Amino acid sequence: MLVLVALAGIAVFGSLVLCTVTVARMRELPVWRRFLPPALFLLALAASLLRSVGVREVADAVAFPLNLAAVLLSVREIRARRLRNAAGAS
Repeated sequence: MLVLVALAGIAVFGSLVLCTVTVARMRELPVWRRFLPPALFLLALAASLLRSVGVREVADAVAFPLNLAAVLLSVREIRARRLRNAAGAS
C-alpha cells in the first residue's frame, strides 16, 4: 500500500513539474502569466520544506492549495493554447 501511495505522489509531482515547465516555455504569454505557475510551485515546495524544521501547521495549510493552484493555472493555459492553435489552423 505504501508503494502505491509513493507512486501516486511521484506521478502527481511529475505531472506538476511537466505542466509548469510547459507553461514557462510558452513565449506568446506575458511574462507574469508564464512564470506564475512555476512561482506557485516553488512557493509550495518551500512551504513543504518547512516540515523539516518543525513548522507543520504552515506547511499543511499552504502547500496543497498552492500546488492545486499551480496545476489548475497550468492546465488552463495549456488548454487555451491548444484552442488558439486549433482555431488558427482551421
